[in-house]
Amino acid sequence: MTNRHHVAVLVLPGVLALEFGAATQIFSTDPHYELTVCAGDGPGTVPVSGFAITVAAGLEALEDADTVIVPGYDDIDMPHPPELLAALRAAHARGARLVSICTGVFALAAAGLLDGRPATTHWRHAEQLRRRYPRVDVLPNQLYVDDGDILTSAGVTAGIDLCLHLIRTDLGAAAANTRARDLVAPPRRRGGQAQFIEQFRPEAGGDELAPLREWMLDNLAAPLAVDDLAERAHMSRRTLIRRFRQETGTTPMAWLTDARIDRARELLEASAMPVEQVGRLSGFGAPASLRAAFHRHLGTSPQEYRAVFRHRAEEANA
Repeated sequence: MTNRHHVAVLVLPGVLALEFGAATQIFSTDPHYELTVCAGDGPGTVPVSGFAITVAAGLEALEDADTVIVPGYDDIDMPHPPELLAALRAAHARGARLVSICTGVFALAAAGLLDGRPATTHWRHAEQLRRRYPRVDVLPNQLYVDDGDILTSAGVTAGIDLCLHLIRTDLGAAAANTRARDLVAPPRRRGGQAQFIEQFRPEAGGDELAPLREWMLDNLAAPLAVDDLAERAHMSRRTLIRRFRQETGTTPMAWLTDARIDRARELLEASAMPVEQVGRLSGFGAPASLRAAFHRHLGTSPQEYRAVFRHRAEEANA
């Protein structure tokens, strides 16, 4: 087949094997794409934990690539050689589509390509990305962000979602669905769907209200209000809100909502109880309130959330 879309996967030191493997597997076996694995040091091998990756080309591969994919790497503090950053900038200026998976976004940001643009990464690194590159509009909860000629994603499975999104954009939904079936992957998860972070409620930076927070976790199903919490903490409403924010960075009711979402997620993942019961036990009450909270915070429904984790459990037991 002629005029195949040229994809260059740029391997950086400490590349994450799963993310590299996802990108190369998805595009290397599709007849519509031509894949080149390249690195800043040119052809050779790049050591990865437990094995080595064979690299076919140097940065010259970026000169005629239609899409450049930068998989994540483990040392986000490492300096990038000027020639690598220049090659990324030149590829973008020439019209290539740039894609990052997980921490690969730090290379694009270092090249100045994300200034004033939305981007995402794995939720563990979102705050570091925001602090280091304040001109980037970091969207920490999204699976992936399509900003036209630059696309960024979270970790491994979100990288697969993004690669399937690229195929859908290039070749249509049928081609993307076929590729998803080959990978035994969900055919489509929207980029705006939230990443499944460990917990939504923020960690506390103080201990004065720790007993109150523990009590809140033990009473999530109760109809709690700020005045109830202030009375239990023997504080005025205003003092409670101020000290709660000092310790957690958020308000008591926002923290309570996040904790209820965490509890609902635990129940959906670990049990088959009806959604109505999940709503009651987590403190949301009616199923409609639980669904609204999930759509607002996770970009999905409780049923869809449960289905994802059931699918993962079936794969693990296969």
